[in-house]
Amino acid sequence: MADTSYDVIVLGSGPGGYVAAIRCAQLGLKTAIVERELLGGICLNWGCIPTKALLRSAEILHYAQHASDYGLKIAGKIEADLEAVVKRSRGVAKQLNQGVTHLMKKNKITVHMGEGTLTGPTSLTVKSDKGEEKLTARHIIIATGARARDLPFAKADGKRVWTYRHAMTPSEMPKKLLVIGSGAIGIEFASFYNDMGCEVTVVEMLDRVVPVEDKDVSAFLEKSLTKQGMTIMTGAGVEDLKVSASGVKAKIKAKDGKVSETEFSHCIVAIGIVPNTENVGLEKLVDLDRGFIQIDPFGRTKSKGLWAIGDCTPGPWLAHKASHEGVTTAETIAKELGNKDVHPHPLDRNNIPGCTYCHPQIASVGMTEAKAKEAGYEVKAGTFPFIGNGKAIALGEAEGFVKTVFDAKTGELLGAHMVGAEVTEMIQGFVVGKTLETTEAELMNTVFPHPTISESMHESVLAAYGRALHI
Repeated sequence: MADTSYDVIVLGSGPGGYVAAIRCAQLGLKTAIVERELLGGICLNWGCIPTKALLRSAEILHYAQHASDYGLKIAGKIEADLEAVVKRSRGVAKQLNQGVTHLMKKNKITVHMGEGTLTGPTSLTVKSDKGEEKLTARHIIIATGARARDLPFAKADGKRVWTYRHAMTPSEMPKKLLVIGSGAIGIEFASFYNDMGCEVTVVEMLDRVVPVEDKDVSAFLEKSLTKQGMTIMTGAGVEDLKVSASGVKAKIKAKDGKVSETEFSHCIVAIGIVPNTENVGLEKLVDLDRGFIQIDPFGRTKSKGLWAIGDCTPGPWLAHKASHEGVTTAETIAKELGNKDVHPHPLDRNNIPGCTYCHPQIASVGMTEAKAKEAGYEVKAGTFPFIGNGKAIALGEAEGFVKTVFDAKTGELLGAHMVGAEVTEMIQGFVVGKTLETTEAELMNTVFPHPTISESMHESVLAAYGRALHI
């Protein structure tokens, strides 16, 4: 059994793990990474990136089918080639996986492929087809991520009942699709398959879709999705699934309490995640809450030398949050090992943006208007619709709005919420503003380029103070 020692070992190579490893290596630490499947983890191979490739194909299909709205004529029947769409998505994932492999070599990070199990806070074994090897380190970072949660009465089989992973590589196009859960994953797949021509029904247990978002965004999105042809059932629940070779029969309890049975060809289960913290040797080394590893703001667990980041720790469960935690933890470790040139800052969860890539897109950062009021703030909120924005009208994307929420006493930007075309690209402006602790004054005095959809950001700030110019 080989015995290899490092300064830092990272268990898991998702967007938290591989970024943490790179930052450790940049800081001069001898670093290794342990991965049981594919470098890049779920995000690059089965999550964030390949789903965006799928959604891009659906978006192009949508525009082609509505070419006449732009004064264009496309001859012949326009239809999707599902096999080609999936093939393109997998190609994108493969390209990024190869990119991470290159980054590991570039930064001289040793990669151990296999199943890692802790034998102590600073030691682990890696089992693979080649056998078993023992690794030790001064510090270990747990970045094992999470997986889709199954329904208690129906496990995903990859044939009729899918998780996000199955939904990315379908063997056939669903004719009638049930999506259980309207968080980011559920709504993105609902949007994709709807644009691809499938009949889609979304069932959400809470009283509105994308329930973590501002209620105005939820209301707008539900109206838009319904207009696109989806059936949206909120305040509803799936009580049972009967799976057969030909489809799925779902017993659904509606908001009014009535229970009905409806048949679907396929079902996507998107009801949350389960952390990958079992069978890793963590039980006696960390504190767990519902399976999630409890950490301090710098990633420390209760065991000296053992750290955790990403989806195996408390939320929000987002790739960019994991990457940021990876950098913070790497720098904190380097500081503990004597590097006086790093100054790690704890993660501020109020400044983490959220993006949902459905059609229309959603993006937000900070508090919703309701949460701000619950927290005791006197609030000023402003909304500006895209119909008042010249660029949005010219693009044929006039559906949407930007909403900003401020502390009426200090002018602090508390939150920003958007729905519409390209808002996932625009939200970063408000994220930077929040990180810099901006007030309405700086945002009002910022010059926004014309013509851009981003001008709606400026107008929403003006609207919060009764100064909107174009509505």
